[in-house]
Amino acid sequence: MEVKVVSSKLVKPSYPAGSPRPDTNEHVPSSVFDKATYHMQMAIIYAFSPPGPSTADIERGLAAVLGAYRLFAGQVRRGPDGTPGVLLNDHGARLVEASVDARLADIAPAKPSPAVLRLHPDLDGDVAEVVQVQLTRFACGSLAVGFTANHAVADGHATSDFLVAWGRAARGLPVGPPPPHHRRGLFPPRHPPRVQFEHRGVEYYRPSPSSHGHGEAPHHGHGVVIHKAHFTKDFIAGLRAKASEGRGRPFSRFETILAHLWRAMTRARGLGNPHQSSTIRISVDGRRRLAAPPGYFGNLVLWAFPRATVRELLDRPLRHAAQAIHDAVARVDDAYFQSFVDFASSGAVEEEGLETTAVLKDVLCPDLEVDSWLRFPFYELDFGGGCPSYFMPSYFPTEGMLFLVPSYLGDGSVDAFVPVFDHNLEAFKHCCYSMD
Repeated sequence: MEVKVVSSKLVKPSYPAGSPRPDTNEHVPSSVFDKATYHMQMAIIYAFSPPGPSTADIERGLAAVLGAYRLFAGQVRRGPDGTPGVLLNDHGARLVEASVDARLADIAPAKPSPAVLRLHPDLDGDVAEVVQVQLTRFACGSLAVGFTANHAVADGHATSDFLVAWGRAARGLPVGPPPPHHRRGLFPPRHPPRVQFEHRGVEYYRPSPSSHGHGEAPHHGHGVVIHKAHFTKDFIAGLRAKASEGRGRPFSRFETILAHLWRAMTRARGLGNPHQSSTIRISVDGRRRLAAPPGYFGNLVLWAFPRATVRELLDRPLRHAAQAIHDAVARVDDAYFQSFVDFASSGAVEEEGLETTAVLKDVLCPDLEVDSWLRFPFYELDFGGGCPSYFMPSYFPTEGMLFLVPSYLGDGSVDAFVPVFDHNLEAFKHCCYSMD
């Protein structure tokens, strides 16, 4: 797929006529959740069927929504006191226009592959903008929108709100008031702090003197392929019935699908030691747990870590894995979130030289990580020509890092994007479509 870049420019935020201009020297300090999360550029790809929305409408909408979501128009900078955060300097978002002399249906990959990296701006190096957008027009009139954002500024929940608001602005609809973002004192620690749970070895780790970091830069996925597993509504219903048999309240769709994938990956990997443990890193949204202001824009996520042995996953029924997931997520409650705030604000992280465990690795085996976008309104992005024909994450070939998204079919089915070693692919495909 040959992608020709036509133009690249900064889109500055726009403000309603007559409104006072904001302070472009304001610095928003990072919260303890911003500091603990992944510091990397994330990217997603949308496709829109013809007739696609005009570039002028998309750009006008982007300028308007940046005027409300100013964190995405600023730059990651340290404040005058050295505190990390975002400078609200209205730097703007990068907008790239590109074209492909072919039909989207003929060449667009149905799943993440190296080819999709050409559909959004480069993620490597020192990216000056928090947000980058690439509009790629195809000969058939279809439009691909590649969107990238700095994860240290906002999580998936916040980003999905921004995208929906962007679509509203492009259609000439009101964006609404600026969403609340972090400020000093928003998530205060208790005095004295009460660290009721262990956070060393969970959100933070102590690097050894010879360590060069808990994770490493990805090696572009040598030997890893991303399989798109499509689970129909009926298949999911069957899984839920099987996992929930004899249980008063059925497991959720997320718990069931993830439990199934956990067992399928364990079997496909051919892990030989039955006593070996496998852990999943699961994002848990803290907005309700900490009573965050409605529409809070930023990171507000911690992680649950269900654990089981290979023997338990392979020999015990599906409900055992689903229950382990359910129980681990339930433990990350409001008390746990407040304990984390107390610990992260206590100075222990700095005094002990602790580093965050949220780093990208090449290989997670025997473990997994999951990003679930099942409840985010990513498909509600509408620039005026209707909702996208499909949506998927970009190419992140970390073995074992799963993405769950609602299928573009809109019928209750789910797509799971699963990076596996190529020598495990056939075994995984056999396992993941079986209810055994």
